[in-house]
Amino acid sequence: MSAKKRVLITGGAGFLGSHLCDRFIKEGFHVIAMDNLITGDLRNIEHLFKHPDFEFYHHDVSTFVHVPGELHYILHFASPASPIDYLKIPIQTLKVGSLGIHNLLGLARVKRARILIASTSEVYGDPLVHPQPEEYYGNVNPVGPRGVYDEAKRFQEAMTMAYHTYHNLDTRIVRIFNTYGPRMRLNDGRVLPAFIGQALRGEDLTVFGDGSQTRSFCYVDDEVDGIYRLLMSDYHLPMNIGNPDEITIMEFAQEIIKLTGTSQKIITQPLPKDDPKQRQPDITKAKAILGWEPNVSRAEGLKITYEYFKSLPREILFERDYKNFEKYIR
Repeated sequence: MSAKKRVLITGGAGFLGSHLCDRFIKEGFHVIAMDNLITGDLRNIEHLFKHPDFEFYHHDVSTFVHVPGELHYILHFASPASPIDYLKIPIQTLKVGSLGIHNLLGLARVKRARILIASTSEVYGDPLVHPQPEEYYGNVNPVGPRGVYDEAKRFQEAMTMAYHTYHNLDTRIVRIFNTYGPRMRLNDGRVLPAFIGQALRGEDLTVFGDGSQTRSFCYVDDEVDGIYRLLMSDYHLPMNIGNPDEITIMEFAQEIIKLTGTSQKIITQPLPKDDPKQRQPDITKAKAILGWEPNVSRAEGLKITYEYFKSLPREILFERDYKNFEKYIR
């Protein structure tokens, strides 16, 4: 048995999960990635397959989870995270946030492992408080179209705190705000890849509503660093990790046009139901407790991300729905 610390990362073939695999390999851990590949992609982790300290399990965490040997850390990042995904597979989204977290908390208890769960700024819903501090309870519609994702994440937090309180489990909760970078799925419905994909295909950029709604974009390397620091800290309550540099969607679309050099115009469509009007993290706690704040500017991060998307094969650029979701709906 290796003397190295062993970490299980669920959703390990996804966007954030794969970058976390890279970070833990770099930090000298033995990494076990687990993913059922509904929205994850093996291309994100294929560079790790020959690494002696990397394993991959093709598995759905909503069923029983078993990992042989010691585990020191568990990071639960298995969940659809884009509107296109969780609106198409709402049952699976709810299951991974309920059955999945229950299985992994139980595994952490048996293994005496510290567990960090990936929550989201979506727990704040369409916020009435701005920026959003961790103490804000949110404004969530549980029966609206986004409710399957929002409530799955809110339940995850409640279940995690229950295990912390009643089983004395060593837990961490990160609330992730909009994150971007290489390995995002180009056509997953999130605003940044949607804009860049439209620009690369020569399509008009679609803004929903009047574009006055805001988002705050954090580059993936900064996000992963904040998550890693939180895991290694002694703080067990929810913590926001995101970039507070807020921008309107209309301004952001104009930035993408300038970045890509597209001659396409911006068109508008009606705002989806329950779409948040404002999104900006209060990162006071992250600064004070973790000594963390984002370092990568949006201009720098967008340039890297755009170069990544430009390098993708043409068939990926024009993919619309390449995942066979139907077999997972049960």
